[in-house]
This record gives sequence, structure tokens and C-alpha cells, in this order.
Amino acid sequence: MDKYIGKKLDGRYELRELIGVGGMANVYKAFDVAEKRTVAVKILREEFMNNEEFLRRFRNESRAISLLSHPNIIKVYDVSFGNRIQSIVMEYIDGISLKEYIEQEKVIRWKEALHFTVQVLRGLQHAHDRGIVHRDIKPQNIMLLSDGTIKIADFGIARFSRSSDRTITDKAIGSVHYISPEQASGAETDARTDIYSTGVLLFEMLTGKLPFEADSPVSVAIKQIQAQPNLPSALNPDIPKGLEEIVLKAMQKDANKRYHSAAEMLRDIEAFKRDPSISFAYRYLDAQPVMAKGETPFTKKELQEENMKKQPVNEQEEYVRRPLPVVPVLAGISFAFLLVSGIFIAMLFVKNKPFEVKPDVTVPDLLGLDYDSIKNSKTYSSIKIEVEETGYNTEYEEGEIYYQSPGATTVIKEGTTVKVKVSLGKNTVVLKDYTNRDSTEVFRELNKENIKYEEMMAFSNDIPSGNVVRTEPAANEEFTTDEVLFVYVSRGPQSQEISVPNLEGLTLSEAKLMVQNYRLRIANVKEVPKDDEEHEGKAPGTVVEQSPKEGSLVPAGSSVDVKVIEGLNEDQTMRIKIPLPESDGGMVKMEAYINDETTPQSTKRVNPEKTPSWTVKVSGRGQAKLTITMDKEVYKVYKVDFITDEVTDITKDPDSFTPSSPGIPEKTVSGEDLSKPKEPEKTTETTETTETTGEGVTANPDD
Repeated sequence: MDKYIGKKLDGRYELRELIGVGGMANVYKAFDVAEKRTVAVKILREEFMNNEEFLRRFRNESRAISLLSHPNIIKVYDVSFGNRIQSIVMEYIDGISLKEYIEQEKVIRWKEALHFTVQVLRGLQHAHDRGIVHRDIKPQNIMLLSDGTIKIADFGIARFSRSSDRTITDKAIGSVHYISPEQASGAETDARTDIYSTGVLLFEMLTGKLPFEADSPVSVAIKQIQAQPNLPSALNPDIPKGLEEIVLKAMQKDANKRYHSAAEMLRDIEAFKRDPSISFAYRYLDAQPVMAKGETPFTKKELQEENMKKQPVNEQEEYVRRPLPVVPVLAGISFAFLLVSGIFIAMLFVKNKPFEVKPDVTVPDLLGLDYDSIKNSKTYSSIKIEVEETGYNTEYEEGEIYYQSPGATTVIKEGTTVKVKVSLGKNTVVLKDYTNRDSTEVFRELNKENIKYEEMMAFSNDIPSGNVVRTEPAANEEFTTDEVLFVYVSRGPQSQEISVPNLEGLTLSEAKLMVQNYRLRIANVKEVPKDDEEHEGKAPGTVVEQSPKEGSLVPAGSSVDVKVIEGLNEDQTMRIKIPLPESDGGMVKMEAYINDETTPQSTKRVNPEKTPSWTVKVSGRGQAKLTITMDKEVYKVYKVDFITDEVTDITKDPDSFTPSSPGIPEKTVSGEDLSKPKEPEKTTETTETTETTGEGVTANPDD
């Protein structure tokens, strides 16, 4: 019997059953007595406790996944790095691996395969947005729930895309049948590596076979680098052309020819789902049809001869055929052809007046105009206006033109057709009340309704951990489906004691995300000299010291102070809620500018009557000036500290503040006690997870 079964880990996790054995760790089914829920506990095997490489990979997995919070990625509840046991506590998945499902089904119907692939890509996009590349996407690492939900697991060899401490063992790692060519050759990897593996995964689901097989892993790796994949349709003729193009584009040898992001691949998949007959016209010079062993392709001549042989001969027709008089027949046909052609040409002349020179006209600006009002207007009689398509659009009201081709000021001939797209208005829904519902169920429901969302943390004494506290916008409010719904999920009471995670080696951005997931905050940041021998070779902005230390028990909401290598040069991101004024109705155009930028970082048309606030996402360094305009007029000005997430309203005296140079403006940047947010002057809504500073402005840490 396993020695851990029956034991209680950290005084709360009762280990009940061994459910998985891996090369690095074993996984146990356990019961969390504190939260009254079943969990999975991953424990590093004893023989690797003193192996630095395995320890690094195990801790890297916890580090990576703790930064992630997405319905298609397995959740991590707790981590523990003791001297005797290293463990990760995760959500328990009552399902099977996608590999098991493929082996069971052999070939998966393309609609179902796309359903799985879309979820994988959504999870990957979330990870990539946070600088994490999985590098081991394969069906063995993807769990399938009974309702069809996909969960990505095993971030053990994930890499932080901004990390500079790569080792030789990081370079060529992963499962050989699914690794990208650059991964197999030990070259640099990025998000496109995961795209390639996803392409292989989709290939396998659609065909029931792997694109490359060989007698040894080394031989497979060489094929990944050098060989060309077979056409999936040659293995499964039921695969539509457009879908095959998507698979092959994802599996391009040259990473620059692949989809550059999961979102880009998702766009093609959505286009294909809307029209399965679509062809993207991608050119694949490297894909080859399947040939049987020893088979050679036919020449064109051989194919013609072969087809002639296969033509059935109708013997009865052979007997009744008689030669016809050739000359009279040809003469009759020729005369008829000339007659018809003459009539047709004459009609074209009458209709099109080919020798008439039409005057030049300048295409007017049609954007924002009501189509019904102008379609028969004499003002626009010099051109033909044709509706190409209609679609939902948040920028333009129902009936307004939101696209035209050719564009305004283009010189064309009179009577030329100008194609337009007409808005159906905003695709809006009235939000349901998700309060106190299990977040997993809510996320599943939002996915089905194609509502984009982001999970946020919140503390609550009344709502159990894992349930929804609130949404933003709130329940029963009108919501535009192309916007992002912020879902605040309970992490339990704020008074709970938290074990401080290890932040050393992370960038400041990563550290902020890490502590957020541990219900903590970074308040003070201090720079240390980059030429210090102790920190030689470490990148600017890397955390080298923290207080309290790793493993210290502190109340939830506590602050953590960090020291970083001087010369911080990466942008930080903040989400800031801007209160809007009372309005009699009507759309306004909101724009957000950082410092002296002439191009806004964010633009949005909103109706203040229906939307009391605008949550804007901005990026910058050090201390910056954020200018909010409404219909091109200055509305609000804020002082924003991208280090401490502090926001101050300086609208009344904007010249009182001068933005700092990039990086941390001073050797020490002190933030407020983030566990005690200020009371807003105008906005009444505050939570334990947001910092409200200045006049009615709420800054949300980027998750």
C-alpha cells in the first residue's frame, strides 16, 4: 500500500487514492477538509527530491499555473515546498485524458474535434498573454470532462517567455510526436511552438494517426524537423478543405508561416464553422499526399490512358452510329453562331455604351450615415451603393454604415459600385444573476453563450470559495457581447492566513500576478544595483529579495515588499475603472492617452446613461499621466503609478505632475497599505480586491 494514502497533508488534505503515476510525480485523489471538496494532490517522487532539475521543473509548474486562471486550465488551490514533501493541490477532474478518448473513438468527428481544439486554444491564449509557453501540448496532458469541457494540465516544462535563465535542458524538451521543429532542434521557442503542437493534436483527432512515426524518438524528432506531413484528407476524405488548410498552417515548419497566436487560429476556425465550404487559399508547398509503399505517382499521360481504359463502352451505340455529312453541318453551326454573337454584341453596345467616356467622381464618406436614408438619395446618385453584409457593431447604431470600399476620397468613374457594410447595432444581452453560483458552471455557461470573460479574485465572508461574488457589469444590466465580462470569484474570508509564495527570480509583473493569486499584494519596490556581484547576469526588474520570506504565514490581503534589479524596462499593465457623468442619452467616444502619446491606447463608444463607468486597460512604466477624453474633449486626468497600481485624480491641476522616466522613478517606491483601500468620493462600490484612489477611480491589478 502507498505510504501516503490515509495521511493528511498540511493538516487539511486527506490523501485517499493514488490515481496517477508519472515520471516525475504521483497524483492522489484527496479531500480538502477545510473547503469540503475533492481535490487532486501532485507529489514529487522521493527519488527526485535531491535532483535539482526535477525540483526546478516541479516548482516551475506551480509557478506557471499559479499565474493562470482560466476555465480551460486546471486550477491550482495550494502549493507546498517542504523539506520532505513537495506538492501541488489542484482541482480534481472526474474525466479521462483526450488520448484515452482518441484511442476509444479512433477518428473523431471534425465538429467535435474543433470543439476540443477551440477550448485548448482559449486556454493557451490566456497562458500566452501572461508570458507562459506550455511546450508540451499533447492529448495525454489534456483532460476531458463528461460534459465536453477541456482542461489543460502539466505545465512542468512551461517557459516564461520573458525569462532569461534558460538552460540546456530547456531547449529540446517535450513529447517527441508533438514537439515543434524548433523545439526538436533546440532553437528558441515561443507561443508558436504551442500552435504547432495543437496542429498535430488536431491532425491526430481528425485522422486517428500521428503525422510522423518512426522506430525511435530520435527518428521522429528528425522527421519533425525535416519531413513533410501527409495531407489529412488523404487519410480521412471526410475532412473539409478549409479545415485541412487550418491544420497544415498550424503545422508549418517555419514558425513565421504558422499562426502567430492562438487568437489568430481561433479566427480561422470560427470562419470555418460559419462556412464549412470556405477555402483560405493557403499555399502549402511542403504537404504531400499519402502514397502506398513502393508506389510512384502517375504522369499526366499515364492518367489519361488509365482513364480511357476505365471508360465503359456501350455496344448498342457502336452499332447504330452513322457518319454525318460534315460540311453542311459545320456551315449551319457557323452561321447560327455568327448570328447569335452579332445580336449579343449589339445588345452590349446599347446597354453599356462602351465609347461613352464617364466622368470621374470622388467617393464620399459614407461611414456613420443611415443606409435607408441615402440609398435612393440624389446626393449620392453618382455612385451605386451595394450592401455587402450586415453585422453587429458597437461603434455604429443600427442601420448606420460602418465600412465602405472604395474608401472616402478615392477617385472612381461615375456609376461605379461602392460596397458597404451596415450595422445591426450592438449585440446586447441582459446579464443573468450569477451570484453565489459555482464559478466552473458559470464559465461553462458563458462559453456556450460566446461571452468573453476574465476571472477576478475577491474575498468574501459570506460566499464560499469558488463561487461567484459579483460581475462587472452587474446582474440585470445590459451587456454588449463583444466586451469582456469581469467575473469576481470568492477566495474565502480575507482573514485566512496565507503562506507567502517564492517571488525570487520572477519579473515584477509576474510577481504581482503571483501574489494576487495568493490573496496578497506588492506594496513597496526597491531597486538594487545591477552590477552587484551577487546578482550578476540577472535581468533588470528581476525580484532578488522579498519580505516576508517564502513560507511565512500572513493574513490574507497583506503586503509584500520586494527588491528588484535596477533598470526596470518592461511595461506594466493596469485596468482602471473610469466613472462616467450622468447623461440624457446618446453615444460618446471615450479615449485614453498615456503621457504625450498622440495615439490612444484604448478607444470605446459608450452610452453613459446605460453604462455608469468605463474600465480601460492601459500599459506604461514608472509614473505616468493618463488623460481621458470624451468626444475629443479632456474629461479626466490621472496620475498613474504602474509599480504600485496607485491612481490619483489630478484633473483640477494636471500640470502639478510631471511623468517619470521609464523604470522605477526612485530607488524606493512606497505604495499605500493595500489591505486598506481608500474610500472613493463618488463611486460607492469597493471590494477587497481593488484599490480606490483619488476621485471615483478604481484600479484593478491585471490578472
